[in-house]
Amino acid sequence: MKSQYLKTGIEGVNGRREFLKLAGYGALGLMAGSYLPMVSPSAYGLNQEAPLKTAETGFKPDLDLTLVPQADEVAMFPGAPTQVWRYSATVHQGNSNSVVEIPESYLGPIIKVHQGQKIRIRFKNDIPEKSIIHWHGLHVPAIMDGHPRFAVAQGQSYLYEFTVTNRAGTYWYHPHPHGRTGPQVYGGLAGLFLVSDEEELAAGLPENQYDIPLVIQDRTFDANNQLVYLSRNRMARMTGFLGDRILVNGKPDFTLPVSTTAYRLRLLNGSNSRIYRLAWQDGRPLTIIATDGGLLEKPVQRRYAFLAPGERMELWADFSDSPLGFETELVSLPFDGGGTGGGRMMGTDAGLPLGAGFSVFKVKVSREVNRSIELTQNLSEVTPVDLLNTTGLGRPREFYLTMSHMQWSINGRTFQMEDVAEDEIVQLGSKEIWEFNNTGGGMMRMMNMPHPIHLHGKQFRVVGRSGVRHDGYVDEGWKDTVLLMPGESIRILTEFSEYPGLFLYHCHKIEHDDMGMMRNYFVKKKKNPPTIDSSDNKQL
Repeated sequence: MKSQYLKTGIEGVNGRREFLKLAGYGALGLMAGSYLPMVSPSAYGLNQEAPLKTAETGFKPDLDLTLVPQADEVAMFPGAPTQVWRYSATVHQGNSNSVVEIPESYLGPIIKVHQGQKIRIRFKNDIPEKSIIHWHGLHVPAIMDGHPRFAVAQGQSYLYEFTVTNRAGTYWYHPHPHGRTGPQVYGGLAGLFLVSDEEELAAGLPENQYDIPLVIQDRTFDANNQLVYLSRNRMARMTGFLGDRILVNGKPDFTLPVSTTAYRLRLLNGSNSRIYRLAWQDGRPLTIIATDGGLLEKPVQRRYAFLAPGERMELWADFSDSPLGFETELVSLPFDGGGTGGGRMMGTDAGLPLGAGFSVFKVKVSREVNRSIELTQNLSEVTPVDLLNTTGLGRPREFYLTMSHMQWSINGRTFQMEDVAEDEIVQLGSKEIWEFNNTGGGMMRMMNMPHPIHLHGKQFRVVGRSGVRHDGYVDEGWKDTVLLMPGESIRILTEFSEYPGLFLYHCHKIEHDDMGMMRNYFVKKKKNPPTIDSSDNKQL
């Protein structure tokens, strides 16, 4: 099917130039003397390995599959089917149960792997614009991370080969072409990537039908059941897309039928820009057992918890004592969405403002089972935070999240495909503290907004917050995405011990990412650093 998949003022190949023009792309002049200058990649000798052209003969994959984004349609409401973009998968080698389709959903298949497995994925682009896949949260080499400079056109392919080194956890994959990530994710291109390991298996957590992934997204539909994205209005894009319908696993008005036992609920905020303040409607606490990078050391409880775009959180939910017919809801509680009034400002598109309260999905106890399972208080071994021998302990690298000239930026800089600044170059093998500061937007602080910051290729530990404080953060364990409300600062600790090359860090409100609130950081080898090779990957 080759029809228009969603209504938007910026869709399609022909609309891209206009979108870039409207978004004000191009170099943003730095404030004189405020920040370090850009570094020319060729002058500095930055370099990394070129993309694979053909499969490596010495690489013996445990799982070999083809992943294709293409036009499709899904029956979501009575009447006309909804036109979407959707990933489809074909397994060539390995366990066919490693790829699990979500029935009647636009979401891509769930990919299930075990730590240590070798994975080969043949990405073949079948949508009418450039695309590439980012493996969100995975530790992979730079050429496997989905940097937008490697985006391929329709009919072309990109080859991924990597070994799974991550801890067990809930990760995901989605497109990452610069300027078009928002429309492509919104159109349906996203899927879960679940990793298991021996430590997780030993924890005795719910498995199979009691282990339930739940992807939470917001969407807007027209009277003919078609997706409606952002208008051409610049303010709407600056705020970020906010839909008026909540979907779970690609389905509206979602109800989760459960039995009288305990469940492992894996939550992903797959929304473009919406932040959720999650709580149980019946007042029971959230019992959190994992965050972005896998299991916590022990369960933690919160009355409610924030979940920002790109973040994951796993819940232990026990309905053993609930009678048949019992119902409750996972809800998003109201909160202050920032200076824009959560999208209420004139000129935005928000049908359901940021910070509004609403139901996310309903839970109904529909079956009795004789199954008892206890939650262990020793979930996993999480490496303690070690601040010794850390670069920047007293003076960390500082990153300021700001807006100037109606443009979101980091340290006054916007994204340029291969540019790095001197303060964005780190040494392979170093351990550093980075500090992110959400100083607020312009327009008399009317654009003060939350920003979830995501680092590619890394997991990190949160070692401190300051400024305006909010309850409901889950900073425990390993993270790859972290939320900063207006006026907050946060410090993270990470080690650049695995892979050299060019990686991204950015706001994971995807519209902010598309508008330039994204930068490169470069992990430099100690000796003989090569140069960035931006050559296109040819068709396989």
